[in-house]
Amino acid sequence: MKIAITGATGFVGSRLVERLQQEGHQVLVLVRNLAKAEQVFPKAKFPNVEKVAYTPTQSGDWQQAIAGCDGVVNLAGEPIAESRWTAARKQEILQSRKLGTQKLVEAIAQANPKPTVLVSGSAIGFYGTSETTTFDETSQSGNDFLAEVCQNWEAEAQKVQSAGVRLVIVRIGIVLGLGGAIAKMLPPFKLFAGGPIGSGRQWFSWIHRDDLVNLIVTALTRSDLAGTFNATAPNPLRMNDFCHTLGEVMNRPSWLPVPDFALEVLLGDGAKVVLEGQQVLPKHTLASGFQYQYPTAKQALQEILSGGY
Repeated sequence: MKIAITGATGFVGSRLVERLQQEGHQVLVLVRNLAKAEQVFPKAKFPNVEKVAYTPTQSGDWQQAIAGCDGVVNLAGEPIAESRWTAARKQEILQSRKLGTQKLVEAIAQANPKPTVLVSGSAIGFYGTSETTTFDETSQSGNDFLAEVCQNWEAEAQKVQSAGVRLVIVRIGIVLGLGGAIAKMLPPFKLFAGGPIGSGRQWFSWIHRDDLVNLIVTALTRSDLAGTFNATAPNPLRMNDFCHTLGEVMNRPSWLPVPDFALEVLLGDGAKVVLEGQQVLPKHTLASGFQYQYPTAKQALQEILSGGY
């Protein structure tokens, strides 16, 4: 197969490219920064990877590169939890997903021959936050900013079906791997000062990066899959329990909470991503027969940290 990927140099995208390369597929990466892509995917190691520069929110020659691809994976979007949510930043977060997906769908519709499938990222922020409600793929959307972003993101992806293209939307939880969220949590634990963030009662719905990549590859290759699937492990935890498990795997205590105000000073509204949460279950994902390699946090963390920390 030949697969086009946006967001390919990111934490999830780079692992997906590795996996597809290992399986002998051709990969087209659409990237904003060609120099960075050359570093991440050097030709000697990634001979099957073609790199095309693009501006996600603008039409351009890059759109013609979609023709001849068998599938497209859409993972692009501005980072959500790495800076304060000013009005300008919120607009960047929204437009990078809404307009970026719109332009990608436009390219797919115009392609000849067309890809047969679009796997488009979304997030469990779609559901809003709650300490008491359990969400699955049939649950209604929330009404906060992240829910609005996800609704717009998914609405643009839905339009690809008008071109006769199969659509799979993956609502992604907190992705665990060597990097990402874990990289930010490790330093205090190494210093024996780790602990839960905020109240500790908020739900932490996570997925191991390799399980997420496996789910995306499954969505690309199984023609019977369509619709929305939660990309979360079947065993979410409250933050207290997750941090206790992390401490157990590292043989470190988990006793010193990170207070709400410390994150709010750094991130403002962006702190909602970690201070509030949602219990999200992968009902449709499990019903599809998908098998998780790492269904529990302990299994996931043991694998991630098996090489040392």
